[in-house]
This record gives sequence, C-alpha cells and structure tokens, in this order.
Amino acid sequence: MKYQAKYQDVDPGTYIHLRVSSGLSPKTLEAAKIGLNNSICSVVILDVSNNDQPVGMGRIIGDGACHCQIVDICVLPAHQKQGLGKLIMQYLKDFIDESLPASCYISLIADGDAYRLYELYGFKEVWPASRGMAFSKAVK
Repeated sequence: MKYQAKYQDVDPGTYIHLRVSSGLSPKTLEAAKIGLNNSICSVVILDVSNNDQPVGMGRIIGDGACHCQIVDICVLPAHQKQGLGKLIMQYLKDFIDESLPASCYISLIADGDAYRLYELYGFKEVWPASRGMAFSKAVK
C-alpha cells in the first residue's frame, strides 16, 4: 500500500502547506498553532513510499459533544483521484460513530462538487430548513 491513514496531529507548517497546496485558503502560523491545538480529531494521510510524507488531512473541531464541524479536508494535487478523500472521511466518520454522542450535530461546508463525497458518509444539504453562513476576517 502506498498510503496510510492515521489519527495523528499535524504540525503547523505541514498544515499550512497542505491547505495552500491543495487550494484551500492560507492560515497564519499563529492561527495554525492555536487551531490545531484545539482539534477534536485529526487524520493525516502519509505517503509511505516517500518517507511517510503527509499528503492529505482532515479534522473535526468543536465542543466534542453538542456541535462539531468537519474541516480541512484536503489532498495534495499529485495524490488526488486515488480515494484519499474517501479514506480521510471514513476515518473521521468512524471517530464520529465511536466517540461522539448520538445527539452531536456535525456540520461541514462543501466547496464545489465536494458535496458528492460527503453524501457518501450520510451528510445532507440542510437548505431550506437552515442556511449556512460564514464570516471571515481578512488575513493581513
């Protein structure tokens, strides 16, 4: 097997690299350090054929009981289209099923066609009952 998924923290530099290289928005080093320390669950995909280099990740954030959110699902472009997004989601879903209370509300924001991936794991659109909204401070 060329790849291995692990429940493992990712260091801030790797986190920033994976996000930006995968097309997600950049985060400052300060934000990465604080945010990663507050993760409920982190999954990393390692390329075992290349010294266990991280090539993908995903996290669960939130209060760990009432409200959680899946974030940071990303895979480096050279490693996409190999089922790694599904592998990340399966690990996160397993954690949800085994570790979070049944009443926990788990949400995510699907960019583009990513909703198709998330539907495979039971996620559904909430519109029109709810409307997803966001506020983002500008990175200086």
